[in-house]
This record gives sequence, C-alpha cells and structure tokens, in this order.
Amino acid sequence: MKSEVYGVITFKSTHHTIQAEDLLKDGGLEFKTIPTPREITKSCGLSILFQLDHLYMVEDVISQGTIKIDSVYKYIKSREKSSAEKII
Repeated sequence: MKSEVYGVITFKSTHHTIQAEDLLKDGGLEFKTIPTPREITKSCGLSILFQLDHLYMVEDVISQGTIKIDSVYKYIKSREKSSAEKII
C-alpha cells in the first residue's frame, strides 16, 4: 500500500483561502488549492495542499499576512483509505 503524506491548511472562509494563495505564490512556495478532504470535514470549502516538509516555510509566509487559518492537518492519502491528523 503506497501512501503520500501532505499538509493541508483549512480556513474560516474561501476569502481567506484566496488571500493565502496570493501570499504563498509571492513566497514562491508550491501548493495546490483543493476541495477540503472529507477526512477533515464534511462541509464544503477550499483548502491548500502542500508538501509537509515545507510546513515551516508555509507557516512563515502565512504569518506575514492577516489571514485566519482554521487548522493545519497531516493528510495521508492512499488508494485504500486516506486519513487526516490535526497538527496545528
């Protein structure tokens, strides 16, 4: 069973997600905007997926703005079953 490990940032609103996208782009970090995984919440919304080993860089870039993040998760994605663990 091959799995991939990512970080996922959730936000209070789509507006904050869009603001975070701009900050991360300006910071030169690689990320992808995705629908929030069902393992995190059943409600709809957008989240940012990034390489977990870039966590500290992502935190640094986001802390420079006025964006309110909801939570940060370690997201383990596999073909059989994905899971999420809140880390911040």
